Amino acid sequence: MKLPQIVTIKEVGPRDGLQNEKHIISTADKIKWIDMLSDTGVPYIEVSSFVHPKWIPALADAKDVFSGITRREGVTYAALVPNMNGLERALEANVDEVNVFISASETHNKKNTNKSITEGLQVIKELTKQSAFAGKRVRGYVSTVFGCPYEGEVSIRSVQNLCEELLSLGIYEISLGDTIGVANPKQVEHVLEVLLRSFSSHMLAMHFHNTYGMALANVVKALEMGITTFDSACGGLGGCPYAPGASGNVATNDLVHMLHKMGIQTSIQEDTLQSASQFMQHQLARPLPSQVFQALQNKTVSR
Repeated sequence: MKLPQIVTIKEVGPRDGLQNEKHIISTADKIKWIDMLSDTGVPYIEVSSFVHPKWIPALADAKDVFSGITRREGVTYAALVPNMNGLERALEANVDEVNVFISASETHNKKNTNKSITEGLQVIKELTKQSAFAGKRVRGYVSTVFGCPYEGEVSIRSVQNLCEELLSLGIYEISLGDTIGVANPKQVEHVLEVLLRSFSSHMLAMHFHNTYGMALANVVKALEMGITTFDSACGGLGGCPYAPGASGNVATNDLVHMLHKMGIQTSIQEDTLQSASQFMQHQLARPLPSQVFQALQNKTVSR
């Protein structure tokens, strides 16, 4: 098995992890949590989303969160941006990077953005153009790559076409999303075999959810295929408001622990990550899904 020596982890917990939580975390606690995540050594944090507050009330304080966090040198602080109004607010908040999103499934895209894929691409084109004028890099998410909650199987050709469109606009990296957590290693291998014929591995990242417990297995397969960038959420938080049944993202804790045990380097300190997870578990008043976090928590308690 040929594996990379170093992997980049992009922490999406503050956005993807909290967007679906019924218990809304206070702005002050979000700021404290993000500062704790910055201390872990993670190189990238998706802080929030500048979507309209009525759609995602849990992230209505995006601007205040950005103004309150302590920015660490070497950490990129990004935000998800759905439209030009959101971009204007994001630029006012001085985000380091703009993240745009589109689904490979027509139905999910309409549920998620109230736009067709064609309409969504036009919005992304303008967002990318204006972000470039403002000196901001743009990262793209393609959702439902491995399956859609409304349409089921998704065409690899559709995914490939979207990737080509997004990269042609100047988007530097595409995060391939297993939005409902249905992917398996064989499917991951098949999808990447197709995409890597057209795109370099450094242009692609993976965004796995753990609905059926296969996220880490899928990560290993992606590593074998040459992928070195992965999205994850502290504690395993997450879920999509427009993907019924989707559970949390692969836990940063579990991912980092596995990589380190495999001899693969990350920039993240596990003990500091444990503290950040413990803080958020206390705020949510419920156990976090991360198996590594809970194992270490129980080990500490048993002593």
